[in-house]
Amino acid sequence: MPEEFLDRRGYADVARDVRPALPRYRNEIGRFSVHRASNCIACGRCVEICAHDVHKRPEGYRPVTRPLDYRCIGFDCAGTGAYCIDACPQGALSLASNPAFDTLGDRRWTPDLIASTWRMAETGHAPRHGMECETGGSGGGFDRIRIRFPEAPPAGLRREDISTKLLLNRRNDSRPRLAIDVPWYGGGMSFGSTSINTILSRARTAKAWNTLTCTGEGGYVDRLIPYAGHVITQVATGLFGVREETIQRAPVVEFKYAQGAKPGLGGHLLGDKVTPPVAAMREAVVGFPLFSPFPFHSVYSVEDHKKHIDWIAHVNPRGLISAKVSTPVDVDMVAVGSYYAGAHIVHLDGSYGGTGAAPNIAKKNIAMPIEYGISRVHRFLMAEGIRDSITVIASGGIRTPADIVKAIALGADGVVIGTAELIAVGCIRCGNCESGCGCPRGITTTATGYCDKVSIDWGTQRLVNLYNAWREMLVDILYRLGLESVSALRGRTDLLFHLDYEPGDGE
Repeated sequence: MPEEFLDRRGYADVARDVRPALPRYRNEIGRFSVHRASNCIACGRCVEICAHDVHKRPEGYRPVTRPLDYRCIGFDCAGTGAYCIDACPQGALSLASNPAFDTLGDRRWTPDLIASTWRMAETGHAPRHGMECETGGSGGGFDRIRIRFPEAPPAGLRREDISTKLLLNRRNDSRPRLAIDVPWYGGGMSFGSTSINTILSRARTAKAWNTLTCTGEGGYVDRLIPYAGHVITQVATGLFGVREETIQRAPVVEFKYAQGAKPGLGGHLLGDKVTPPVAAMREAVVGFPLFSPFPFHSVYSVEDHKKHIDWIAHVNPRGLISAKVSTPVDVDMVAVGSYYAGAHIVHLDGSYGGTGAAPNIAKKNIAMPIEYGISRVHRFLMAEGIRDSITVIASGGIRTPADIVKAIALGADGVVIGTAELIAVGCIRCGNCESGCGCPRGITTTATGYCDKVSIDWGTQRLVNLYNAWREMLVDILYRLGLESVSALRGRTDLLFHLDYEPGDGE
């Protein structure tokens, strides 16, 4: 049955408390497989010694349950004194690598990154052993950039004093000086491309962490109203669901001029995903595909851009305006134009992002990699003397807190995330977001019987946990760098090095 939070008292009150949020599936995919043979006598020795809660015996029961082997750290455990394989008096346990694990993801989202994100979403903290949770295996981009840590942080700096707040309005105009508690917010995922339960989980998490999430271009569903203070509404070329009342309730209104994963291509929602609620929201016909063309045919100059911004600014006199653009070679000029048109935020969307709905040929060959775009824009805005008057947000392949640090050190103020949130609620990067009814795990789908596979409570807790783990890891990096705030990191390229020019880490 669908969850209905309107029936609950305080349904919109969400805490950022970390609580365990176990995987949805009984046999979560892990790097290792632990097998318990039939000669097990349920002595419980494995339960006693395992430091990673692989073995469990429910209270009041004698049998030990099937091993939770996705938590196992594998052969590295041998010699620690807590190796269940050696400790079992019956020799009933065996350990092997799980071949299915290596089929997960791709070079950017490696199996380790996916599994470590799952682990953070379950526990609320960084994985303790053996999992790579900072870089992928693409061989380029952020994966070739490393953080340069000093030998020791300055004396007197304490982790609890480090600020991760991000100010979004730097124009000193009459609009609110909106600030969020973490230097990231959720990117646009439309009602139609993503399940309503996933959308609500993201919105509730944004409220819990005093940050933002974005409707995408599919319109503003009424169930988001309780979280209105944390929901960006998007105006894109299709103008689906764009209404005066939704613009007026948003703290930030985002113009989507282009998407880094498919610049110049626009959007396409297949007919199978245009269900009756989606069609009603978009004022379209059930079962017919919908196209969001490229570009805005009313915008061909900075002056046209300003007309757009003036329109929204007039409709919503308290909202901030964001301009989302991809990263063409003249992205620096686009950013300057956005500032003079009146935008508070310029959102640079690089080429590494996108779901399975974005064609790989576009992702790999059109827009500029985000790390080049950030640096280029930051330096140009500095030269123009307006850098401190506009907020630069980067997106397109931000996977980890280490990526956030690299993006900000290159010159961004903060970042937008998307795929990491989907992975936290169970995405395995199979790339079938746009096939048939969409995601069989209930994440990027609108099909009846699929959406409810992600419960809103569970999805919210997984994302709250992920945010907590990310903030802990971000604060730890800032502490090791000796910085009192995330804002002090902006533009500190001296804290980075590139492996192609300064080999390290054994390369």
